Amino acid sequence: MVVVMAEGATDAQVEQVVGQLVAMGFDVHRSTGAARVILGAVGGSERAEPALIELLDGVREVVRITEPYKLASRSFRPEGTVVTIGDVRIGGDEVVVMAGPCAVESEAQVRAAAAAVKRAGAKILRGGAFKPRSSPYSFQGLGEEGLRLLRWAADEQNLKVVSEVMDVAQVELLARYSDVMQVGARNMQNFTLLRELGHLRKPILLKRGIAATIEEWLLSAEYVLAGGNPDVILCERGIRTFENYTRNTLDISAIPVVKKLSHLPIIADPSHGTGRRDKVAPMARAAVAAGADGLIIEVHCDPDHALSDGAQSLFPAQFDRLMAELRIIAPAIGRSICVEPVTRRGWAR
Repeated sequence: MVVVMAEGATDAQVEQVVGQLVAMGFDVHRSTGAARVILGAVGGSERAEPALIELLDGVREVVRITEPYKLASRSFRPEGTVVTIGDVRIGGDEVVVMAGPCAVESEAQVRAAAAAVKRAGAKILRGGAFKPRSSPYSFQGLGEEGLRLLRWAADEQNLKVVSEVMDVAQVELLARYSDVMQVGARNMQNFTLLRELGHLRKPILLKRGIAATIEEWLLSAEYVLAGGNPDVILCERGIRTFENYTRNTLDISAIPVVKKLSHLPIIADPSHGTGRRDKVAPMARAAVAAGADGLIIEVHCDPDHALSDGAQSLFPAQFDRLMAELRIIAPAIGRSICVEPVTRRGWAR
């Protein structure tokens, strides 16, 4: 259930309500909005009477949440969550773009990519150091050395870093180098990993599984939220359908659906969503128009020779053009995007 405190409720009144909920067997998660405190009560007895809580001083109303995802529900935080990473805010008025190569291949490669995406207006550098590949013979990533190169390139351009964590054993290592930890589609229901990430105080980018329903996706987010980590960013990256003209089917409709069901910010991945370079820009434009809080896009300075997913990676010039188009679309729906392109560094190509 959700307990909405009255505007101006005192700390003592809030603590009294929390104490009563705990005594009834609930785990209590506190959300402070602009005007009032909201308490999310998870667990407890199914027979717990909301009326007993409504009678307490300072309580405005008690609402039962019928969805299985309690903390991810918009009822828990009606105004929406904004995930803050330094000076970057995901879920606010600005559409935040994450961009970079699928995999870190070399120092020169990742530095050139970082300079290119920064110049175009990206705020976060993406790149994989550990690559979950379908074939064991494909490039598996550079491991910690890749993370180190990614961090250096991002710091040089004043960018944040997002990189994928694949296993509980990698959590501590990824946390040292990344500002945002990505959970890929294959791990969306790796509940052991999700529980561990719930103990962190670092944003989690949770991609939708290739055959996951929206409810299953939100329940995976619930694992992280229930662990105490409130900073979850959802990522629609395409689902598997019978269509074979694209790598996946990017579910644009999931964006407004999630916006209605959940307070969590949602971004789109048109690169994995289509698997085709010529389809990335149209799907990116559509995602922003549908209300996405951001995008994550693969950009490579020589994608035809990339070691991973070159066919879906944009050339820097294509990314520049896309960002210019998004600056036209975003204001039409009351959003903004990084306005001033950054001057190219001398060593970038």
